[in-house]
Amino acid sequence: MRQYSTSYTIGFSAAVCVVCSLLVSSAAVGLRARQLQNIELDRKRNVLMVAGFIEPTEIPSAEQIDALFERIEQVVVDRVTGEETDISPDGFDQQVVASDLDMSQRAPANAAGVRRLPDYVLVYKVYEDDRLDQVVIPIEGMGLWSTLYGFLSLDSDGRTIRGITFYEHAETPGLGGEIDNPRWRDRWEGRLAYDDQWEPRIEVIKGRAGPPQEDPFHVDGLSGATITARGVGHLVQFWLGENGLGPYLAQLRERGELGEDGE
Repeated sequence: MRQYSTSYTIGFSAAVCVVCSLLVSSAAVGLRARQLQNIELDRKRNVLMVAGFIEPTEIPSAEQIDALFERIEQVVVDRVTGEETDISPDGFDQQVVASDLDMSQRAPANAAGVRRLPDYVLVYKVYEDDRLDQVVIPIEGMGLWSTLYGFLSLDSDGRTIRGITFYEHAETPGLGGEIDNPRWRDRWEGRLAYDDQWEPRIEVIKGRAGPPQEDPFHVDGLSGATITARGVGHLVQFWLGENGLGPYLAQLRERGELGEDGE
């Protein structure tokens, strides 16, 4: 074969492509375990942050995260019945479950933009000594440009919000991306998720809300990001409701783990 001929060039290019593909594939397979470990650590860090164990700017080590997580029980819940299952939380990925047609359902029409609902959901029970101190639930729904994934923490009374955080989204920095701003997230603390009839009432309004004691069901909007902020309100209400984790939270109240007996 004459060097630099068309056949030589095509053959050489194909060989390079094959070698590079093998190298990339090998690296992807070899690093998969570490990638999953990092995803798990990031998820736990966000749970610890919304539970108030660490500050938003704090980056604890893997050993510190595991130590703090000793106060937290991870439970896979049947979303429909509200019952706790024996499914192991290790490696549980709610997004994967939601995309599995055999383990999810089409969501009813909703303002949160949720399209498919996983049959099983991973929640976190935070204990103070032997008493349930708060429950951290996953939340998700549409903003303006993307699906927002995060966590919401409820106090032991089952109504008061302890914190909210988002760990994945693609909203516009400086506008919808302000849902990551600690000052805005702090405005959720002390608000009430439910009214006296245990109906989800919390919502994000346009403009400023009063202090939690005077205006418990409203949270400040975000200037220039009305759709994203409204989406947050919708998705929080959805996951507190009957199609989200409302049945599970109701069972916790009935068992006395949340509510008046949980205070």
